[in-house]
Amino acid sequence: MTVQPTEPTVPESAWFKSSYSSGGGGECVEVATTPEVVLVRDSKRPEGERLAVGVDAWAGFVRMAAGR
Repeated sequence: MTVQPTEPTVPESAWFKSSYSSGGGGECVEVATTPEVVLVRDSKRPEGERLAVGVDAWAGFVRMAAGR
């Protein structure tokens, strides 16, 4: 048997876009944070699939993307 962890529920107000997003309808993602995970979704399909990333992994990704 496989047990799938339950994705945390966050209020719609918790989601935000990058400050680099132009809002012009391009490829944008939104993120919402919880103490355990960072949730990522497609801003054009907010009802669609979501990616849950551990906070340490997310921090590493952000450092790498920033070139630090």
